[in-house]
Amino acid sequence: MGLLSLLKQERFLIVALAAGFVAYFVEHSVLEAGKTASLIAAAVLIGIIILVSTRVAHHAEILAHKVGDPYGTMILTLSAVAVEVLILAIMMGNTSSPTLVRDTIYAAVMLDINGILGLAALLGGLRHGEQPYNDDSSRTYSVMILTAMGISMIVPEFIPGDRWHYYSAFTICAMIALYAVFLKMQVGPHSYFFSYTYPRAAKPPTGTQAPQAEAEHESAAISIGVILVGVLIIGFLAEFMSTLMNAGLEGSGAPLTLMAVVVAAISAAPEILTALRAALRNRMQSVVNIAMGASLSTVILTVPVMESIALYSGQPFVMAMTPVQTVMVAVTLIVAAINLNDGQTNAIEGMTHFVLFATFVMLTALGL
Repeated sequence: MGLLSLLKQERFLIVALAAGFVAYFVEHSVLEAGKTASLIAAAVLIGIIILVSTRVAHHAEILAHKVGDPYGTMILTLSAVAVEVLILAIMMGNTSSPTLVRDTIYAAVMLDINGILGLAALLGGLRHGEQPYNDDSSRTYSVMILTAMGISMIVPEFIPGDRWHYYSAFTICAMIALYAVFLKMQVGPHSYFFSYTYPRAAKPPTGTQAPQAEAEHESAAISIGVILVGVLIIGFLAEFMSTLMNAGLEGSGAPLTLMAVVVAAISAAPEILTALRAALRNRMQSVVNIAMGASLSTVILTVPVMESIALYSGQPFVMAMTPVQTVMVAVTLIVAAINLNDGQTNAIEGMTHFVLFATFVMLTALGL
């Protein structure tokens, strides 16, 4: 691929980089213009960040098609989590909220399991009826998510304040151990847990094979380079977005969890598109891997990074979920365990998760 064609294809990255430099020079002027101007500028930057994250996800998807499942899904989820952790770390430096990490992880789980999986299973079920997948994967993901969230976001409620650093260090070790075993299983002898062999007759409709076709011609080095550059640009833009959003929301009465939802939505946006395409092509295994895998990766990778920052700075984060959040997570995982236990999804199961997602949105709007 020539340089000009590459630049044309990645024009969103060029636009985003230009927007970053513009934000650098006009940031103070926008802040002086008032809260409305700050919110508008923050919204524009959020939109640009989502466009960049979509390109990152696109190239992650190209790499995924080159290596196949389960490695492919791992690349997709890790790229999304990398974006989320980067934005979260930057925003932590611009806000005094001790609950931002907890709220972001909670919002990400709601978006991934109830939003992405729910909408994909609903639309895919309406088009194809029952959609098959490997139920070994859903059971493995569910028990891992429950364990990880229980250790890192429920048990901390009972840890004395003067001993938080001991449990924080333990949590880091526990998450690393869990992920190490999970990763060995996912890419090792139990990799078949996370894949599904579709009948030869079930071919994707014409026009839906763009990622596969592009994967054959796109250089892996180019995709890796675009991913790295895209993540750096996202970090550059997130710094300004965080400052502008804080200034715009200050004293506005907006829900405290709004910033957490924004962070989770930015990282989940590309996954939503990928999952919906897979569901409409009757590839429910990819949807389960993306939605459940992203939830697990968010918890099991974000927690040790953020807890390490807390230990280094000496300032603990509030990781224990509120009663409402605990109930929503418990209901979500129970419903997922029931729905994803038979190797097939349908529109009714998708609707149950989507209603839970709507409940999450309503509770967020109510400040809960």
